[in-house]
Amino acid sequence: QFVESGGGLVQAGGSLRLSCVASGRTFSSYAMGWFRQAPGKEREFVGVINWSGGSTFYADSVKGRFTISRDNAKNTVALQMNSLKPEDTAVYYCGAHAGGSYYWTGSYKYWGQGIQVTVSS
Repeated sequence: QFVESGGGLVQAGGSLRLSCVASGRTFSSYAMGWFRQAPGKEREFVGVINWSGGSTFYADSVKGRFTISRDNAKNTVALQMNSLKPEDTAVYYCGAHAGGSYYWTGSYKYWGQGIQVTVSS
């Protein structure tokens, strides 16, 4: 139900903007989260935005560099990534929060297929 786009290769210090487009009429009822998974590591929480877009929460590792926004009229949630670092290299996923801790992947459903982000040093 979700399709991510906007990934790619960027140099350290650069920016990328990821988009996650949802199909279905219930998008606006969910808080939407972004996670990432680097090779050999578990999927980790990046940030989340509430259903209205009025509240966001980020992992310490990206706070101040990443911004999540959403447009419910377009069924879209975006992740603006600035000042990228090589350690941000991962596959990024969006998911709909179904309840429970924002940090736990098990609290989310309807994951997208993921999009690769590679940051070169």
